[in-house]
Amino acid sequence: MTEAVLHYNRVARSLHWTIGVLVILNIAVGIFHDPLGEIYKGTMGIHKSIGFVVLVLSLFRLFWRLTHPAPPLPGSMPGWEKFSAHALHWVFYALLIVMPMTGWAFSSAGKYPLEFFGLFDIPKLDVQPKSALQMGTHNAHVVLGYSWAVLLVIHVGAALRHHFILKDNILLRMWRAA
Repeated sequence: MTEAVLHYNRVARSLHWTIGVLVILNIAVGIFHDPLGEIYKGTMGIHKSIGFVVLVLSLFRLFWRLTHPAPPLPGSMPGWEKFSAHALHWVFYALLIVMPMTGWAFSSAGKYPLEFFGLFDIPKLDVQPKSALQMGTHNAHVVLGYSWAVLLVIHVGAALRHHFILKDNILLRMWRAA
């Protein structure tokens, strides 16, 4: 059954797709930079710069979301599914902030400057090399990265299920304007 589609506004859609592409790119670089060695040599500077962009855009996105409510989910959607969708979205907001922060924290203990695409240095946080904080934030960053990958597959899978199987136009809320 198809219902009227209420869309996210242009700013929310732009932030969603921009951040989504950047997160997917950074997950790929994060997962493959060690196994592929020389092929990915030098990508960590780009990874860190993109992470900083994701952090800034995500803080703005969270502000935007809090001041511009999301369109309601269809009334025909089961309660458990609405709850799951809302919970996953708020987990994503948390990850969009915590993930770059853990990367920033453990990278701050490194001997190299944190350059933003070679344009300027990002200030380092007060984290000492080989400290419990550096090790903890590094481990958290790795675990969160793999968690991101799993949750992203669930998110995309759910959107495709709604679009192709349930045909309830949920995907169109974030895809195009009314």
